[in-house]
Amino acid sequence: MSRRTPLSPDMPALAARHSPSPEGTSALAARIAAVLGAGDVLLLSGDLGSGKTHFARALIQARQAEHGITEDVPSPSFTLVQTYQAGDLEIWHCDLYRLTGPDEALELGLEEAFADALCLIEWPDRLSGHWPDDAVMLHFAPDAKPEDSRIITLHSAAPASPLAAKLTRCVESP
Repeated sequence: MSRRTPLSPDMPALAARHSPSPEGTSALAARIAAVLGAGDVLLLSGDLGSGKTHFARALIQARQAEHGITEDVPSPSFTLVQTYQAGDLEIWHCDLYRLTGPDEALELGLEEAFADALCLIEWPDRLSGHWPDDAVMLHFAPDAKPEDSRIITLHSAAPASPLAAKLTRCVESP
């Protein structure tokens, strides 16, 4: 992996959405799932408990439901990577929290997955910017009230990319 364009939740947001509940987060995940394909990379950032895994689980299950698949989607906290099929689409759900640097990600096969699969990457900071230039970041932050509400912001180093444009429409739509 070569060093890529910096991307962080400190960058200006392309779009933001208030999710009042876990169900609202799941609905956004389903909307986004419908527009993603092989080679798309979603970087999911936020503190522990901010909703990253819930979002990834809902996205994977929504995509599988399109193909009549019902599958348990556990957190990959200990396995680091879980892979799923949704028709011809391979989905990688990665939790990189326990990694210490981008070299360890090479051992997981992420470079190949970025090209051939839909990748959902929790704790992308562990990659130190080693992701495709058109990757997008969704940042999850708790909102003050109600307790389970979240603010989800979309960031991209390539705001004119097709992926950023599609996700901006998803995040902004009611």
